[in-house]
Amino acid sequence: QVQLVESGGGLVQAGGSLRLSCAASGSIFAVNTMGWYRQAPGKQRELVAAVGNGGSPNYADFVKARFTISRDNAKNMVYLQMNDLEPEDTAVYYCKAVVRLRRPPSPEYQYWGQGTQVTVSS
Repeated sequence: QVQLVESGGGLVQAGGSLRLSCAASGSIFAVNTMGWYRQAPGKQRELVAAVGNGGSPNYADFVKARFTISRDNAKNMVYLQMNDLEPEDTAVYYCKAVVRLRRPPSPEYQYWGQGTQVTVSS
């Protein structure tokens, strides 16, 4: 069983910063892509940023260089530094990881965290 636990959400004023963290734990052979998604009320869940194991980060257009994703492979953790936050960034932020439980050619599985609320006031 694999668990993803997010932390770091909260309430911040527009222009402020938050840093989200996500830790993957359990019976893990290897973690491939890790990423952050968000879902605002009444909207679909959307990609914010993702990074492969040793690959280049991929960002949504709306990030506009305000956010930075990073990971610590030794700890199976991924972070999202969010600067210059806007009220439109208000959403529940979810961590996702693509995990291999056993040596190849065993398949990879996607796991999601429970989400952490980010609220940006104007």
